[in-house]
Amino acid sequence: MVSLWGFFGLPDPDGVQKPSQPNVKPVESQPDVEENNLTQSTLDTEQTESSQEPLSDLPKITTNHTPISPPQNWQGPVTADGEPFHDMGVQTQVRRSFPTRALRYVSPDEMKRIPTRGIAQRIANGDTVIVDLRGLVHMDSHQNACRRDLKMMTDEVGVGVFALDQEDKLLMIPGTDVMVDVGNHNLGINPLM
Repeated sequence: MVSLWGFFGLPDPDGVQKPSQPNVKPVESQPDVEENNLTQSTLDTEQTESSQEPLSDLPKITTNHTPISPPQNWQGPVTADGEPFHDMGVQTQVRRSFPTRALRYVSPDEMKRIPTRGIAQRIANGDTVIVDLRGLVHMDSHQNACRRDLKMMTDEVGVGVFALDQEDKLLMIPGTDVMVDVGNHNLGINPLM
């Protein structure tokens, strides 16, 4: 009797393997070619008959499977058993062609001005703006004036200004629907060391 492992052509991990050798009768002499062909054909039929065993001897596999009915609003495909089939290759969501929010980087222009009106429009659309005042290295009073303009603009829009460095030269202004965690606000490299 063949085990389930043998049925699939795999070695039985629990049983001892017996080397399978075909039932071949030694041929002592080969008088002519016709008799040799006849002997070879009988050997082939004996091998196929011995390798095939009746299927009734194999254990039968039964499954206790209860079919699942599809949900009420199911509109997808259904298997032959009546279960809902989720085809992972089908994309049902339409991809947006262009993102709705962005991260903007703003630095002072040639005249050392910050475009606060443009920043206010971008913030109202939900964009997050990072303002870089590091270009104004030797102009402390002008840096303070830019910070005051940004503070007045954010008060009008209703959002806050956050410093990303300890010198307050790199400022972040979140968009209208952007959440900022103010509980953990360690800046610079020193808190990491």
